[in-house]
Amino acid sequence: MIDSPSRGDEALALLRELIRSACVNDGTYASGQEIRNTDVLMRFFEGVDVAPVVVESAPGRATLVVRIPGTDPLAPSLALVGHIDVVPVMHGGWSHDPFAADIVGDELYGRGTLDMLYLTAAYAVATRAVASEGRALRGDLVFVAVADEEGGSRLGIEWLMQHHPELIDADYVLTESGGVPVGGSAGGPHSVTVTVGEKGLARRRLLIRGIPGHGSAPWGSSNAGVIAAEAVTRLTRFAPRAVIGDYWPRYVDALDLEPDVARRLTSVAEILGALPALGELAGYAHATTHTTISPNVIRAGDAINVIPGEASIDLDIRQLPGVSPEAVDAYVMSALGDLMQHIEIVDVVGASFSPANVSPMDTPLFEVLAEVIDEAYPGAVPLPIIAAGGSDARFYRAKGRRAYGFSVLSRRWDYGRFRHLIHGNDEHIDLESVTLTARAVDSVVRRFLG
Repeated sequence: MIDSPSRGDEALALLRELIRSACVNDGTYASGQEIRNTDVLMRFFEGVDVAPVVVESAPGRATLVVRIPGTDPLAPSLALVGHIDVVPVMHGGWSHDPFAADIVGDELYGRGTLDMLYLTAAYAVATRAVASEGRALRGDLVFVAVADEEGGSRLGIEWLMQHHPELIDADYVLTESGGVPVGGSAGGPHSVTVTVGEKGLARRRLLIRGIPGHGSAPWGSSNAGVIAAEAVTRLTRFAPRAVIGDYWPRYVDALDLEPDVARRLTSVAEILGALPALGELAGYAHATTHTTISPNVIRAGDAINVIPGEASIDLDIRQLPGVSPEAVDAYVMSALGDLMQHIEIVDVVGASFSPANVSPMDTPLFEVLAEVIDEAYPGAVPLPIIAAGGSDARFYRAKGRRAYGFSVLSRRWDYGRFRHLIHGNDEHIDLESVTLTARAVDSVVRRFLG
């Protein structure tokens, strides 16, 4: 790898511009306006011998693609896929302007710093470096700065795979959700997370039927809002059986815990009682060992003096590998019990079911990732994990491509803190992590395609 502090400087400068574009995606058709960030990237690639392509799936919903052809048509290709939209903010919860990209000490604050603009910036820097040096790579390098990941990808990768698959296709893919150091001592971690797969997504809507009536006489009524409240309570309390699987025990081993705590965390019968020992990591530990149901959008009533006859609850369900659509519905019905007489389960249009997906680890790219991790933290090895959330990797895996979530963060991070700040208040990243990741991505590209 070229030891290039300038890689980190370039990535930091670009990252701040991407944050300031404020491409906030609230899930509506016209939000995001990622064209602001594709404009930033077009300027970034000016003067370099590449031909960026910008396509819009809807007005302003822009994706930029740069492809640098390789010299060997039989060599594997690599796509660096980074989204350029960000989620909304709760302004009162921030101590710094979420779109000013302020640097405070050695930390950069802003919406999207961790999810995932620091990586998108690193991808752009590595791509421009290859192009500006005129370096001949064996396989194609593809940089994809994509829209709408935060909205479910319908106007992003999913749309591109339907309408312009030739632009974004590659044999191997790097994207978000890796890079957290785990275990070890002050001398360095002994593991760094690499996301090899993710849980599935099943979005369901519960339609609840009551009987409308006058709000002045609620006794004995069949209030759909009250039924909905009880349904939310039951869903929240529902506890499907833990599934330990292959990946969580590796994570527990890497944490260097007391033997009894480690044993309990890998026991189907005892894991729930042991979770508090993990602090901020407990949420991920639960998610990676359980199919989860989160009732996130609740609607009932139109007028204050009318007992609602209808209500709805939108469920965000994340299922483990091997869980079918039928099993998802069975979980919901089991949780609701006798309330099902008032409830109909329907799919949420456009996102009814996406299965869990995993990429193998016995690949040339995974070997390169191991080399680069050892380069950043001597002696450290990849720690494969399954992400609780979804990413654009699932669309590539569905096409048979190998996709990994990879970066290299500094020692100050643990996975609990990392997940807590993503989509949270005061999202930020330290400058060392920006540099480490920029160098690591550059090294992966040169080792794998060089």
